[in-house]
Amino acid sequence: MKELITYIAKALVDNPDQVEVLEVKGGQTSVLELKVAKEDLGKVIGKQGRSARAMRTILSAASTKIKKRTVLEIVE
Repeated sequence: MKELITYIAKALVDNPDQVEVLEVKGGQTSVLELKVAKEDLGKVIGKQGRSARAMRTILSAASTKIKKRTVLEIVE
């Protein structure tokens, strides 16, 4: 899951070398914290949160396949 979000985020931003994904694992749920450069934050979130919602939808579908719950948080 971490690689999936990293790949998508790097495709969206101007500074792909500053994309950082931290995974916090729990029993049933994993939390992915996405950090990007300050000027790329708007690109990752998108207009009215559409890009962020799309990434969360893809993540939800992929995590359902492996029977785990994964949450995406975009950290400033």
